[in-house]
Amino acid sequence: MNDWKRSGGLRDGVLVAALILFWLAATAWARPLMLPDEGRYVSVAWEMLRSGDWLTPTLNGLPFFHKPPLFYWITGAALSVGGLTEIAARAASIAGATLGALSLYLFTRHWCGLASARRALWVLLAQPLFFVGGQFANLDMLVAGCITATILALAHAALCFEQGLAYRRALLLAYGLSALGVLAKGLIGFVIPAMVVGFWLVLRRRWRTVWALMSPTGAMLFLLGAAPWFLAMQQRFDGFLHYFFVVQHFQRFAAGGFNNVQPAWFYPVVLALMSLPCLLWSRSLLTQRYFVGIAAVSPQHAAVRQLMGLAVFCVVLFFSMPQSKLLGYIFPAVAPLAWLMADASGASATGASRQRWWWATLAFSAVLGLGVVAGLVWDQRHSTRNLGLALREYRADGEPVYFIRSYHYDVPFYARLQDPVVVVDDWDDPEIALRDNWRKEMSDAGGFSRQRAEQLLMTPVALPAALCRQPVSWVVASEALRKRYDFLAQAEAVLTLRGETLWRVDVRQPAQLSALRCAGTPNGG
Repeated sequence: MNDWKRSGGLRDGVLVAALILFWLAATAWARPLMLPDEGRYVSVAWEMLRSGDWLTPTLNGLPFFHKPPLFYWITGAALSVGGLTEIAARAASIAGATLGALSLYLFTRHWCGLASARRALWVLLAQPLFFVGGQFANLDMLVAGCITATILALAHAALCFEQGLAYRRALLLAYGLSALGVLAKGLIGFVIPAMVVGFWLVLRRRWRTVWALMSPTGAMLFLLGAAPWFLAMQQRFDGFLHYFFVVQHFQRFAAGGFNNVQPAWFYPVVLALMSLPCLLWSRSLLTQRYFVGIAAVSPQHAAVRQLMGLAVFCVVLFFSMPQSKLLGYIFPAVAPLAWLMADASGASATGASRQRWWWATLAFSAVLGLGVVAGLVWDQRHSTRNLGLALREYRADGEPVYFIRSYHYDVPFYARLQDPVVVVDDWDDPEIALRDNWRKEMSDAGGFSRQRAEQLLMTPVALPAALCRQPVSWVVASEALRKRYDFLAQAEAVLTLRGETLWRVDVRQPAQLSALRCAGTPNGG
C-alpha cells in the first residue's frame, strides 16, 4: 500500500474518480425525472427523508418492499444536502457508475498496466449505456457498480493469492462490497459475482484459490452488512421475507406476468448495438486465440481476459433466462465488455491513422450518449413535472390532494408534498393482481399496512363525501374523466398536460357544492 501511494496511485485514483464524476454530473441536472422508474424511486427516497424513518421505504405512505434501501439512503442523503433537485436525485446512480468505472481502472492498472487501464476507462466512459445509465435514477447502475467492484475485488484477491502476495484485505473488501450489492438490489449482489469468479477459477483449475476465497471472517462481515435491515423489516412486517425473496426475486425471475417480456436474444442484440462503433474494432473477441494466445507471454493478462469474457457471458446468460427483460438489467456487463473492446482494439489500433479512427469511434459513441440525454431534455412526454410545479405554486398548506385512477410518481416530489395523496380507484378489482403496474404496487404495499391503506386507497363512491369535508381540494385525473365525474365539470382546471389535468375543487362555490351533493344542499344526501 505504501509503495502504491509513493507511486502516485492514490492521486491518480482521485483524479480518475473526479473525471468520472464530472463526466456524468455535467448533464445529470438537465432533464426532469422520467416516469415511471425515476419518479418512483426518487419519490420513495423523498418520503424517507421527510418522514425521518430511514428504515422503512414507503410509496405514498405505504410500505414499499420491491427493492432494498441502499438507493433510498444515498438519494435521501443527497436530497438533504443538495435540495430536491434532479442532480441530487441521481446521486446514487452516479455513485454506482463511479464505483464500477474506478474499480475497473484500478484493477486494470495493477494487473495490465497504466496504458491498458486508461484505454479501458476511455472506452467505458464513451459507452451510451454507461453514460445514460449513470445518470438515470433507478437501482440498476448502483447494483451494477457494486457487482463490478465485487467481481474485481474477488479477482484481485485470487490473483494475489496465486502469486503469494497479501490478499485478505482485498477479500474482505469483496465481501463488504457484496453486502452493498445485496442492499442495492437483492440477491444478485452476491449471486452474480460468485458465479463469475467461481466459473473463472474452475475454468483455470485453481482449486486452492477457491478454498482461499472462502472466508469465515468475510462471511461474517457480509452478514453484518446485509442482514440487519432484512431482519428489522421482518420484525416490523409479517410476511416481508416471503414477499421480498419469493415474490420479488424467485417469482419475478422464473414466472411470467411481469412487464416487458422479450425474447432470449434481446440482451445480446442490445449490447451489440449499444457498443457500436467500438465493437467494430473487436473482431478478435470471437476467436479462441484471443483468450488463450497471450497466456505464454503474460499469464495474468490472459487470466484477466478470461475473467472479463466470463463476466459478460454470465451476466447476459443470467438475465436472458427470465421472460421479463428491462434494459438496465444488463448494466453489469457493460464494464467488462468495454474492457474487452479496449483490450482487443489495442493490438489492432497501431499507427497514426488507426489511432485517429479509434478516437473517432470513441467520440461518436460519446456523442450518441449525449444525444440520448439531449433527446430526453427535448421530449418530456414521460414526465409530469409541470403538474407538480403547478400544484406547488397554487396549493395552500393543508389542502388535500387526490389522484383519480392514476398515480404520477414525480408529482409529490416536484410539489414538495409533506403528506401522502389519496389514490382513488376500484381497489377490489381482481385484475389488479394480474398486472405489474402502479395499481399492483399500491395494492401490495397496502397489504403491509391495512389501516393506512384504508385512509389512502379510496374507492370512487367515497370520493364526493371526502371532497365535501374540506373547503378546497386538489384533484389530478385524466381529462377524459370529466364526463364520469360531474363535479369535475364545475371545478377549475388549473393545468392540463398531455391529457392529465390538475383541478381545484372549491366547495364554497354553489355550483361545485351542488355537483358534489354535499350535505345541506338541495341535492345533498
